[in-house]
Amino acid sequence: MNNSTPATDDRHDKKKFEGERSPCSPSRVLHFRQIPSDVTEAEVISLGLPFGKVTNLLMLKGKSQAFLEMASEEAAISMVNYYTPSTPHLRSQPVYIQYSNHRELKTDNLPNQARAQAALQALNAPQSGRLSMTSAVAAEGGHRPGQGSVLRVIVENLFYPVTLEALYQIFSKFGSVLKIITFTKNNQFQALLQYAEPMNAYYAKMALDGQSIYTACCILRVDFSKLTSLKVKYNNDKSRDFTRLDLPSGDSQLPLEPSVAPAFGTQNIIFPSYAGAAGFAPAMGFAQGAGLSIPAVPGPLGSLAVTTSAPSGQMAIPGITGVPENSVLLVTNLNPEAITPHGLFILFGVYGDVHRVKIMFKKKENALVQMADATQAQLAISNLNGQMLYGRVLRATLSKHQTVQLPREGQDNQALTKDYSNSPLHRFKKPGSKNFQNIFPPSATLHLSNIPPSATVDDLKNLFTSTGSTVKAFRFFLKDCKMALIQLGSVEEAVHALIELHDHDLGENHHLRVSFSKSTI
Repeated sequence: MNNSTPATDDRHDKKKFEGERSPCSPSRVLHFRQIPSDVTEAEVISLGLPFGKVTNLLMLKGKSQAFLEMASEEAAISMVNYYTPSTPHLRSQPVYIQYSNHRELKTDNLPNQARAQAALQALNAPQSGRLSMTSAVAAEGGHRPGQGSVLRVIVENLFYPVTLEALYQIFSKFGSVLKIITFTKNNQFQALLQYAEPMNAYYAKMALDGQSIYTACCILRVDFSKLTSLKVKYNNDKSRDFTRLDLPSGDSQLPLEPSVAPAFGTQNIIFPSYAGAAGFAPAMGFAQGAGLSIPAVPGPLGSLAVTTSAPSGQMAIPGITGVPENSVLLVTNLNPEAITPHGLFILFGVYGDVHRVKIMFKKKENALVQMADATQAQLAISNLNGQMLYGRVLRATLSKHQTVQLPREGQDNQALTKDYSNSPLHRFKKPGSKNFQNIFPPSATLHLSNIPPSATVDDLKNLFTSTGSTVKAFRFFLKDCKMALIQLGSVEEAVHALIELHDHDLGENHHLRVSFSKSTI
């Protein structure tokens, strides 16, 4: 096992540094080649953050190389598996990744490591994400006094228009965004934004306050709001409740004030490679961005493309409000031994009505999932991308396909493609259904409903134990014994149990309904 530091080990690594891509066994240290000379530490770290905590970084800018150490070998393997077929880019240049021969990075005694350590500290905080944020906050002594889940955002120096969708893209990297309201006050563009959890809001504020969406303009001022929750009446370009897909759009509203329309005519603003008029480059990078890189999702959401049209000054994010609106998701890194069309239907059905599912015949790690509309597709990405499923980190992005084609009779892949458009299990068919108000990220606690009167605590505990779950706690609702909460050993266990047991026949004409809960027991 080789624990020497790469920077001090030029002799035997020289050949490898100069481009040899000899395969070596998995390691939690990854070797990056051909990184641009002006790339920042934060940009390199951001490539690893979607896959887990990044524990160390060594930049060798003179050699256009870097070493990134992940917290676990599993995270490193997930990262290599993801980026091998889809080469990542930094500042529009392809970057090549392979396992290093080194098993850890020892950089304590090396010069010029202060920036790398500062970037690691800043970016790993939000990376703790919805799956492990609780432990991170606990380690820091709990919530900050007076901290809530609603943020007030002011955008200063509004050189380019900033839309609700752009804010959603930026802030959803730190957790599940439930609601956004935008408005202009005192001639300033402002927004109120509500997260599912206060920890998400805390980390977003810490990471984004004072940052620029573009270099030297569109500066974010982020603070906690005195409001505890937001009430959204309409889903349109000014306000959005991502948990209420049934809300009306209201009167069509004008875009931002004409004064913020771009002064340079029709143009494309593309995160992250947009060079910008008058030298304005985006300061806030996404997965492949330049400047500040926040924890990001590789793929379409990771390289946010925003187009502006001169007449309106509005921006449209393809796949959210773009035309055509895409409701088909590409789901990758699945476990082919465990996944089924039905399993994907049940899981993605928590966030919208799934119409069709297709597992690829020649590459069963990949699947297409067609949702009822683009908003539901976005909701599924926001909540499921990066979730562990059957031992792998699920990846969900928008697909280039507009629909999932059904196979012809007798084709080999017939069993892998299913049409669920008329399924009785759709949760969101009824307008105004309470299900719209109870959409939460995956959690270890599940909400159970439609329980028959004869079912006991032990009956339900044994049912979940039979699926391989560890039951940590259970309680019936005091006022309604048809409902209960059950806490399992992990979020991944809860995901598996939901897939297995939603619609399970409990007898007496009662089929169990299972959802993720925001509560804990």
